[in-house]
Amino acid sequence: MQRIFTPLATFLVRRGVSPDAVTIAGTVIVTTLALTLLPTGHLFLGGVLIGLFALADSLDGVMARTSGRTGPWGAFLDSTLDRISDGAVFVGITLWFVLNPDEPYALWGAVASLACLALGSVVPYARARAEAVGATASVGIAERTDRLVIALTPVGFVSFGLPVIVPVVVLTLLAVASLVTVIQRISTVYRQLAARGAAPSTEV
Repeated sequence: MQRIFTPLATFLVRRGVSPDAVTIAGTVIVTTLALTLLPTGHLFLGGVLIGLFALADSLDGVMARTSGRTGPWGAFLDSTLDRISDGAVFVGITLWFVLNPDEPYALWGAVASLACLALGSVVPYARARAEAVGATASVGIAERTDRLVIALTPVGFVSFGLPVIVPVVVLTLLAVASLVTVIQRISTVYRQLAARGAAPSTEV
């Protein structure tokens, strides 16, 4: 991604565009696409456009490195706004199931999508909290881009006749993968703290 986006990043930096502006614009665009195209049944178009902007999520980071403006603020802003756009995607998918109750397995699909929304928020939270206590928790089988691509691909192809049961099953498996990732990160942090002699605490 860095090699692909470096020319565009250099062009934008030279035009005075800040990495923060790109981060905010990307979040607004993805959120708008997710909450307008997906619930109204434009699943393939929504999936393609959201996927493209999700892949372009690294553009702001390339711009920051190109301009020498990397720092904790940019990382914080990018990570925080990612949660908004990710949530919008799964809200959009959930709304499509809710607004189309006659589709096969619509209720199951809505529940699975909501589970992806909830657990997908815990995955980065676990990593952030691990770093806050001096540990690392970058392990896992369900990273951000993986989750979006895995969710949007089968949902998008429903527009071309893919049985609804396929994205429903995929969303269910994705929710399970997110849960496994959360457990992996909890276990990893526990082992790291135990190795340092830090006694487990029940304090919240």
